Amino acid sequence: MSRFLPAVLVVVLSACGTPAPAVNPGVDSGTPAVDAGTSSTDAGVDAGMTPDAGQVVVDAGVPRCSFYDARVNCPPVITPVAGRDVYWQSPSSPAPAAGFPAVIIYQGSFFAPSTVWNEVPSSSLFGGFHQARMHALLLERGFTVITPSALAGVAWQTNSGLPWDTTSDKAFIDALLDGLRGGTFGAVDLTRVFAGGISSGGYMTSRMAVSYPGVFRALFIHSGSYATCAGVACIIPSTMPVDHPPTRFLHGRADLTVPLYTAEQYQQRLTAGGIENDIVIDDAAGHEWLSIAPERIVEWLEAH
Repeated sequence: MSRFLPAVLVVVLSACGTPAPAVNPGVDSGTPAVDAGTSSTDAGVDAGMTPDAGQVVVDAGVPRCSFYDARVNCPPVITPVAGRDVYWQSPSSPAPAAGFPAVIIYQGSFFAPSTVWNEVPSSSLFGGFHQARMHALLLERGFTVITPSALAGVAWQTNSGLPWDTTSDKAFIDALLDGLRGGTFGAVDLTRVFAGGISSGGYMTSRMAVSYPGVFRALFIHSGSYATCAGVACIIPSTMPVDHPPTRFLHGRADLTVPLYTAEQYQQRLTAGGIENDIVIDDAAGHEWLSIAPERIVEWLEAH
C-alpha cells in the first residue's frame, strides 16, 4: 500500500473541483458534432416496487425507479464480487432471448455507488442526481445497470502508476466480467456490453478499451481521458488500438480538474485512427455530471 497511496493522491484529484449548475448546454465541434438537445425527465417516472438488497424483483412492467419532489429513487441489488460491493439492477420487463444489454458504470473518486442509488436528491454534489436519472432511463430502455466499487470507494488504479496487471482492480474486473458471463447479474447479452464512467471512472473506462479488447461494444467517457492520464498530467499515445470501441466523450468546458483539452486530444487520436467517436460539451459546466448526460449517453448506447 505504501507504493499505491502517493499515486492515489494524484488520481483522487479527479473528484475535486467546484460544481456549477449545468445550464445552457452546448456542443463544441467534434467528429462529428452532436446536438446537445433538451433534457427529458420522464425516465421511470411511475412509482415502482422496491426490491430488497440482494434480491431481484422481476414483476413485469413495474418500473424500477420513481421520481418525486426533485428526487429519484432507484433501489439496487447489492452483490459482493471479489470482496467489493457491486450495486446493480435489471429491467422489470421480461429479458429478451439473448438477455439484456448491460452497462458497467465506473464511479468517480470518493463517490461510491451507494451515493447514486436509492434516493438521490437534485442537490447532490457534482450532479450525482443526473447519474441516478441515467440509471432510471437505462433501466426503462431495457439495459441492466452495473456499478462496481473502486478500492475502498476511493478511486480506480488504472492511472496509479502501477503496472495494470499488478493492481487489485485488475483482479476485481476479471472477477466482475466472469460474473457477468456466469449469470451473476441476470440474463445479459454478452454481445452488447458497454462501459462508461466519470472522472476517475472515465479513465477506468478507457482502460476497458486498452486492456479488454473485444469485450465492450461502445463506451462513454465523462470528464475523463486516456487510461493513464490524471488531470493535467496527460500523455496520450500517438496511435490507438484498432479495435478501440466507439466512444462518446462528455465534458464541461469550465472543468479545472480534468481539463477539456485532455479529452479533446484523446478524441483526436481516435479520429486519426478511424475510430468512431464524438464529444458533447457543456459550456457552463465544471467537473460534474452534465444535465443532458442521461439522454446523450442512452442514445449513444442504443445506436450501438
